[in-house]
Amino acid sequence: MADLNEPVRNKQNPVAHEDGSRAERSPLPSRRAFLKTTGLSTLGAMVGMTIPFEGNMPFGVLPAMAQESGQEFMSDKPGLTLMSDRPLNAETPAHLLDDDITPYARMFVRNNGLVPQTAIAQNAQGWTLTVDGEVETPLHLTIDDLKSQFETVTNRIVIECGGNGRAYFNPGASGNQWTTGAVGCPEWTGVRLADVLNAAKVKNSAVYTGHFGNDVHLSGDPDKTAISRGVPIEKALAEGGMIAWAMNGEPIPALHGFPLRVIVPGYPGSASQKYLTRIWVRDREHDGAKMTGYSYRVPANPVAPGTEVPEKDMVVLTEMPVKSLITFPQSGTEVTAGTPGEVRGHAWAGNGDVQAVDVSIDFGQTWQAAELEPAPNPFSWQRWRANITLPETGYYEVWARATDKNGVSQPPVVPGWNPRGYGNNMQHRIALIAM
Repeated sequence: MADLNEPVRNKQNPVAHEDGSRAERSPLPSRRAFLKTTGLSTLGAMVGMTIPFEGNMPFGVLPAMAQESGQEFMSDKPGLTLMSDRPLNAETPAHLLDDDITPYARMFVRNNGLVPQTAIAQNAQGWTLTVDGEVETPLHLTIDDLKSQFETVTNRIVIECGGNGRAYFNPGASGNQWTTGAVGCPEWTGVRLADVLNAAKVKNSAVYTGHFGNDVHLSGDPDKTAISRGVPIEKALAEGGMIAWAMNGEPIPALHGFPLRVIVPGYPGSASQKYLTRIWVRDREHDGAKMTGYSYRVPANPVAPGTEVPEKDMVVLTEMPVKSLITFPQSGTEVTAGTPGEVRGHAWAGNGDVQAVDVSIDFGQTWQAAELEPAPNPFSWQRWRANITLPETGYYEVWARATDKNGVSQPPVVPGWNPRGYGNNMQHRIALIAM
């Protein structure tokens, strides 16, 4: 039995990107799963044959066969739902997100461009991170420089797509129709973003960062940028920001940003640039690819559902709202009436720790406080648990409601409407059948 919180699908654009364009599907049959080849060093090994003109292929452009569609792409992430294949995007069902530290196999996938060759081959030879712009001392750092010149830190930090929950907007919003699973909380290892920026001596004129990676635009055009997001300089210098080279104790996998990724806690995942090559400190709000127009932007003021909002009235989506997820039991599970049983999940908030989680079994008429564990570090999600008893046989729903440190709670329905379906933090609910 499926979750009864049925999403409203976007019928005009069922498989769409954040910019509204449709996903492209290759006409070629799938022959090899290139995501299984992250340890290979040559393109020929990726496609299983010799490529006579391999040296002529433009940097960052994958073989067509390696970009094919199909479930084989997700062979090392069993159970995930493929949202689109160009770029590759996949979400994780809620019941597969029960781990305190999200493993690679359960981590959602969100790409804006094509996965670069360097990531697929796990080849970081010669990799350099540039920090320039509004700084006194521009930096050009190798990964070894980062490891030797700055203190290494390890933290669990939530990464969540800004469009997580988009499928529930009515009227529908364009983009991948994420339900609840575009989120995860891996353990990241790297250096503090603030330490690197301070080493560069950020000028008083600094306003924003601009992040750049070497992922390839969907067109394959090397002169086009797939995505370049940034954050206010105050956020970049705040607690929790990282430049990471490891995820769960291993080099960051190809799909998640090898070899470097900036981690901006509490902000939409798009701010945590993958395949990081440059941080450009700017004297104005960054205007890189997918920073302007409607990309990762919401109306400056509340609007009625379906409103056509002028671009000038849109502002950048920054801090993500408080949220919770029920990860056990799976929606549709049969349980025994009159017998106590555990429900559990995670809660997180863009502004830091969660204050409380409550659950309801009577459609929100009454609420029961859950046991909430403290976060192991700021911006990690927090485990919650509650024992519930379904009093008699029949159909029930369990609702979860998190409250952040400022006393703001999740709403029972989609909060404010916006054209791209960002920031939905409605209460998660699952169905249970008492027998």
